[in-house]
Amino acid sequence: MKQVTILAIESSCDETSAAVCLEGKILSNFIANQSVHEKYGGVVPELASRAHMQNIVPVVDAALKEAKCRLQDVDAVAFTQSPGLIGSLLVGAQFAKSLSLALGKPLIAVHHMQAHVLANLIDDRRPAFPFLCLTVSGGHTQVVLAESPLSLKVIGESIDDAAGEAFDKSAKLLGLPYPGGPLIDKYAKQGNPLAFKFAEPQIPELNFSFSGVKTSVLYFLQDRQREDPQFIEKNLADLCASVQHTIVQVLMKKLKKAVKQTGVNRVCIAGGVSANSGLRNALQQTGEQLGWQTFIPAFQYCTDNAGMIAITAYYKYLAGEFAALDISPAARAEW
Repeated sequence: MKQVTILAIESSCDETSAAVCLEGKILSNFIANQSVHEKYGGVVPELASRAHMQNIVPVVDAALKEAKCRLQDVDAVAFTQSPGLIGSLLVGAQFAKSLSLALGKPLIAVHHMQAHVLANLIDDRRPAFPFLCLTVSGGHTQVVLAESPLSLKVIGESIDDAAGEAFDKSAKLLGLPYPGGPLIDKYAKQGNPLAFKFAEPQIPELNFSFSGVKTSVLYFLQDRQREDPQFIEKNLADLCASVQHTIVQVLMKKLKKAVKQTGVNRVCIAGGVSANSGLRNALQQTGEQLGWQTFIPAFQYCTDNAGMIAITAYYKYLAGEFAALDISPAARAEW
């Protein structure tokens, strides 16, 4: 039987990525980042979509070459349909549709957050079903119960801001450049996580809230800077460590509650914030203490990437879940 080869494209925000997957194994995963947004302190949608148009052809070409794959060898073309910046999504969607039509091969539409969860199935060490996944990114924070590759249920999510946004906005308050989340992680390694205490919103069940964390950091810094204008500079490492500790504690408390409620002790993390060393360490330590089996994707599959789109598309291909050429990308869509 012929092995299935899938070309996948990810363009939901400010990374242009392409990957080739052969029978569930990722052969290549190329990512082009966009530095143009740094001076604006965040992603500018119009600039992001223009950069995608510049990057998509060379990125797809590089992914095919590394995988030693020709376009005619591809059995299906996959792309991120939602959620994301609509202009960015359009570039990937239209490119994928054009390839699908030109090659006469099926088109597969992938939900970005589903793909983050299934990134845990890429490496050789992968969780058995069912498993829980804490999916944490700049736009989403969710606890997902995965019963099979295509049967995923969100059992908890943020009612306002995402954890990644709390990291980035706190970093901005601390005067750190965009993207600030990784810089908080960097400085936190040199600081005391218990030096300062910030609010931990108490939200019912398995849902999250991070707007209160940002507000707590804002008011705390305003009060301290009135007393000492150099307060942030003098305490940057401790502030970063304390902010990170607060956010990670909120996440881990909900994850412990989810394990208790579901009885599922195979636990994964996914999404851009899963690259955070504080969260990774907390998951591993908690797993050892409570007897969980823990799984963390490789760094290249934590941030937005086409490898996770490819692995999701592989399972959709096996299930015969193909998309029509008139399918439209969406800023938000249900799983």
